[in-house]
Amino acid sequence: MVILLHGLFGNFALWKKTVDALKEKYRVIVPRLPIFDLPVQNTNIKYLVKVLDEFIEWNQLKNVTLVGHAIGGQVALLYTYTHPSLVEKLVLTGSAGLFENSNFEEATPSEISDYDFIQEKVQEAFYEPSVAPSHFVEEIYTTVQNIPKRLTIGSFIRSSKQNSVTYFLNKIDHPILLLWGLEDRISRPEVALHFHDFLQNSEIRFIEHCGHVPMVENAEEFNKHLLNFLKPGMGSVYRPIKYL
Repeated sequence: MVILLHGLFGNFALWKKTVDALKEKYRVIVPRLPIFDLPVQNTNIKYLVKVLDEFIEWNQLKNVTLVGHAIGGQVALLYTYTHPSLVEKLVLTGSAGLFENSNFEEATPSEISDYDFIQEKVQEAFYEPSVAPSHFVEEIYTTVQNIPKRLTIGSFIRSSKQNSVTYFLNKIDHPILLLWGLEDRISRPEVALHFHDFLQNSEIRFIEHCGHVPMVENAEEFNKHLLNFLKPGMGSVYRPIKYL
């Protein structure tokens, strides 16, 4: 059982190639985190963990592998810490929870309303800007033009920073794969190394020429190493760092 967790601007489309790669051998679920459907008081990371908990409990899921991107990674970590018996393995890619650079946090209203500015910020998530899907740029542009949604984004960014995962990382002993773009400018490679230092049973795979969205930008390498990690018995205690 594999659950794929998206970040603030994520959706099923970002995981499509991963779902296609996994679906023959694994049951794969991509739950929609209700980021823009929550009342103001619930626009925080801990509430998303509660949503995930209710989803897993309702569907009576056990021995799950959580694959979390960006804020989805932070949610996966918090869930693993609070519900360790229900999680078998954990995969983090460009995860929030330690240090993350937001492309939109400091943007002014005039910049937000500028399509070219939004396109540039979205492209910064990719090593090769031309790889950024045009529909992804358009979806994000439309989202940030909506003032309530923009406020929600700001609320989640603040909540992510206020809920650092540092204090409990050394208490997680699950097999963990840190699968990172080596040119990630949002959650930089140093973040993966910090996670690796704290997590006692983690291993890193750095993907070269790849930014913050490796499941899109280099799906073949991403899926190859994800599939290898998911095999029974995999999850190294030797903590290797590999550059791909």
